[in-house]
Amino acid sequence: MQPTILIVDDDPQVRTLCRRTLEGAGYLAREAGNGKEALAAIGESAFDLILLDLCMPGKDGFEFLESVRAELPKLKIVVISGFMSATMLPAAKLFGATATLAKPFSPDSLLSAVRQALPGKGPVQASG
Repeated sequence: MQPTILIVDDDPQVRTLCRRTLEGAGYLAREAGNGKEALAAIGESAFDLILLDLCMPGKDGFEFLESVRAELPKLKIVVISGFMSATMLPAAKLFGATATLAKPFSPDSLLSAVRQALPGKGPVQASG
């Protein structure tokens, strides 16, 4: 079964880049534009990992991270942000982030972070 990843970011271009990169590598990916949409998606489907932007309008990434951790403590979460300061990186980890990735990031960096967060859960490759 292919790992399923939820991409939560208010920037549609970032979501599209992440989705295309992940799907190109064989993962299943879904998008949410904010924390409210992401919580609804989590209520409808199971995810192996969430890519979460910290800075979003409404429910920001820290609030979302805290509420998801309360409900799903073992869910893997990779925090992505363009505002990764020396204080935000450790704070994201304290709130329960599995890993962090600073924007802008390359497709290779994204895939590396996902693979590290999901060891042994790589995408299923079609046999030909």
